[in-house]
Formats: sequence, structure tokens, C-alpha cells
Amino acid sequence: MNWALFKSFVNADRVVRLSVAFLFAVVAPSWLAGQEYHVDVEQENLVRFVSDAPIEDFDGVTQRIDGFLVLPQGNLGVTELSASEFYFEVDIASLDTGIGLRNRHMRDNYLETDEFPYATFAGRVVRIDEEPSGRFRALTKGVFAVHGVEREREVECTADRAGRSLRISCAFQVKLSDHNIPIPRLMFLKINEVMELELDFFLAPAGGGERR
Repeated sequence: MNWALFKSFVNADRVVRLSVAFLFAVVAPSWLAGQEYHVDVEQENLVRFVSDAPIEDFDGVTQRIDGFLVLPQGNLGVTELSASEFYFEVDIASLDTGIGLRNRHMRDNYLETDEFPYATFAGRVVRIDEEPSGRFRALTKGVFAVHGVEREREVECTADRAGRSLRISCAFQVKLSDHNIPIPRLMFLKINEVMELELDFFLAPAGGGERR
């Protein structure tokens, strides 16, 4: 017997079996596939940024997020997800820090929302894993744009079933200098140039209608 050939066959078979196991591990339930979702603007959606300052932290919040997610037909493995698509936008002019003067300084002097009213993230879903709890963990890849500057980003999100809808939660950091935003001095406080961005929002099935 040609032992080298036999070992090569065994190793190849192991690779195939491991590859199949991996694909089954990342396949999501069929009810997710072939769906188009829109942000449910009637829900209590929340977008929040948190900034550090020497004296105290502060945050800015808004409920004004919109967009869509399209998942292709199939088992939602790696190959099928290459045809996925999403686009989300946040009205950053509506961010509220709790102090009117600080809001105006932020909008007019740093974010320049008259010229750049939205922060956007557009791209595709790279991977979906279902956890034992029934929660889904998704890795997304796309282009994040704010203040007119685009940067490629990978963002991990979680999704929980909420009836026929999905509740999406994401968190990632935004470095202001990456988007040509000067480090703000708001109400005489110089804040950190790295901000934490948190999103908690709902997606509802589009029901066969056209995208908004």
C-alpha cells in the first residue's frame, strides 16, 4: 500500500469534513433568508455616543436612525452572504447632549451638520452565527462615513428576535481625527478624540414593499 497516498487521502477527507462542519456552524435558520428588513421608526430606537472629558463624561443621543438590510435566499453561509446588502443612516443634527449651547457648538463648530447631516454605514454581512440562547451574532463589513470622510470598518452586532422583527445592538469606537473632526472643546471641556458609538434599534420585515 502506498502509505503516503493513503495519508494524503485521510488528511483531505478530514479537511472536507471540517469545512462542512464549519459551514453548518455558520448557517442561520431559514426564516432569516430571503428577507428584506427596514428600520422600524415606530420603535424606541437609540443611537448614543459617549465621550470622555477630564471632569465628567457626557453623551449625545438620538432616535433618528433609518435604513434597510437585505439577506439573500439560501442557507446564509459565507457564499450566500456575499450577496447581502445594508445601508443605515443617523441624523447627527438631532443628537442631544442635554445642553442646548453644547448641542449648537457640536453641530456648528465640529460636526458641521449643515453640510454633513448624516453618519452612514453601508456594506454587507460577512458571517452570521447562532448562539445556544437563540441570539445571532453577525460580523458586518462596509464603509462608515461621517463629516464627509469614508473609512472601511468591520463591526460586530448581535440580533435578538422580537416577534417578527429583529432587535440589533452594536458598539464600536470612532476616532475623530480619522474623519477630520477637530477634538472638541465643549463648554470649556476638552474631550477625548475617541468616542464610543452605541446602537440599539429594531428591524421589521419589509412585507414585500419597496425600500424606503
